[in-house]
Amino acid sequence: MPKVCRFGKYIIFFWSDDGTEPIHVHACEGKPHKDATKIWLLPFPHLAHNKSKIPDTDLNRIMQWLAANQDLVKKKWEAHFA
Repeated sequence: MPKVCRFGKYIIFFWSDDGTEPIHVHACEGKPHKDATKIWLLPFPHLAHNKSKIPDTDLNRIMQWLAANQDLVKKKWEAHFA
């Protein structure tokens, strides 16, 4: 479970077995878990699902951070799954 970053009380991460899917991250409060929110990164950050029920205001901030740091996240994905 590679961590992309900690964003306030949330952790943004990849699951190590997700490398066959398009670039995306998971986000949740506390420790990573199977029902973490999933966010596709390309062509722009957009929600796949919000199973961890992150409040809209926090989710919007996470999405804005992902949009501003898309290249960084993409590089971390490529480094991990290469």
